[in-house]
Amino acid sequence: MGNLSLSLVSLLCLLATAASQQCGRQAGGRTCANNLCCSQYGYCGTTDDYCSPSRGCQTTYHYYNPAQNGWNLNAVSAYCSTWDANKPLAWRQKYGWTAFCGPVGPRGQASCGRCLRVTNRATRAQVTVRIVDQCSNGGLDLDVAVFQQIDTDGRGHAQGHLMVDYQFVAC
Repeated sequence: MGNLSLSLVSLLCLLATAASQQCGRQAGGRTCANNLCCSQYGYCGTTDDYCSPSRGCQTTYHYYNPAQNGWNLNAVSAYCSTWDANKPLAWRQKYGWTAFCGPVGPRGQASCGRCLRVTNRATRAQVTVRIVDQCSNGGLDLDVAVFQQIDTDGRGHAQGHLMVDYQFVAC
């Protein structure tokens, strides 16, 4: 009986640990603690299966509405406005906007103004975006117009997120 009780307690501890390590859309937008990466399946970890941008990254959307806001980073309270708000209008208009949440690549000010090529894993639709903001969901928050541009089959809208690959590219 003692071994059965010990096994049951161990199993319950494992289940509680596994449940607490969920993240992303599967867990209501929860982020991973201790700088762990959130996989495309909604689990926290540190290996390439969790952190590699070529293994899938959850992408949601945000209503920056840059055209309606005059391409003004201050008007949308973008994190990068401190450094990039005074860039020429043509620079701010050239690419769609995104918030970058990692898991791989520079973060904070070092990511501001950099560009990503984002590829929808299901349809292979691609777009180049400029990082103007930061986020904490372990993926990307594309401007809604950019999200719609690569959501060519409508599944992203239906699910509330897309699975994408991204890579840093020259702007």
